[in-house]
Amino acid sequence: MTAFVIRRLLSTVLVLFAISVLVFVIFFAIPGVDPSRQMAGRNPTPETIAAIKHEFGLDQPLPVQYVLVMKHLLITRDLQSYSNRGVKVVPEIVRATPVTFSLIIGAAIIWVVVSVIVGVAAAVLRGTLWDPLLMSLALIGIAMPVFWVGEVANLLTQDRWHDTFLFSWVPPLGYTPLTEDPVLWFKHLVIPWITLALLYIGLYARVLRSAMIESEAQDFVRTARAKGISEQRVLGRHTLRVSMITYVSLFGLDFGALAAGSALLTEVVFGLPGVGRLTYRSLANLDLPVIMATVLYGAFFIVIANALVDILYARLDPRIREAASA
Repeated sequence: MTAFVIRRLLSTVLVLFAISVLVFVIFFAIPGVDPSRQMAGRNPTPETIAAIKHEFGLDQPLPVQYVLVMKHLLITRDLQSYSNRGVKVVPEIVRATPVTFSLIIGAAIIWVVVSVIVGVAAAVLRGTLWDPLLMSLALIGIAMPVFWVGEVANLLTQDRWHDTFLFSWVPPLGYTPLTEDPVLWFKHLVIPWITLALLYIGLYARVLRSAMIESEAQDFVRTARAKGISEQRVLGRHTLRVSMITYVSLFGLDFGALAAGSALLTEVVFGLPGVGRLTYRSLANLDLPVIMATVLYGAFFIVIANALVDILYARLDPRIREAASA
């Protein structure tokens, strides 16, 4: 198991290096994209452009530029924004990261707990009226766009029903750090948590139900029942455990994508200054250092999430570990 983990982590480092090179080439070597002209303002002189290129190392060969960017981003951590001179990129991402993680961790707890309950209930109650009812509710959750749910939630909690006992406790849109006021932090995030979780509850419940029904037909489940093992133990130790392999895979990919900035719509709707919102602003301003940093940040979490999923695979199913070591 240790050798498998080490090999997976080494491959993760290589993938991150390849992604950093690819992102650099895409954003810094595209013909016609000259950030020095953008930084120089309107009607710049050739001398001004040349001075800016020299200051930021844009007059160097591409391999040298790559090394300089990686040095300023990862070692000295003083890479500066092109659109906001003097603003350092890494501290901006560091400030935005707790907001994004506060949002997605809370939402993930809600959607995992509720989806497991709904998925297991639908599988156990298959053939009864509850099964199609639960799956219909799950389908409704999948079909509702997160930005629409968020706007409706804001309309009700910030306007129409804000003065009622239901939502009078909801603060104005924004974010308060957990370290400053835990209660206000919770109040700011509870509605965004529910809004983001609704999208995933239905999807994960349907995936878990299908996996459990498929597992019911496996030989090891029939053998466990033939040995007289109780239905509760068969469900928990055999059916659910095997079904969670698919569930864990989907969760790892989705959590990594959300950490990478896919929670953008939720952050924008609720005024949360997270990584997704920072990425959106940098793309609008063609701020290449911020784009580079946020894309690498996102790639890091997606690759790490995939590595953790593979490790959990090996933990849940020893056949994967044996195949990897063969």
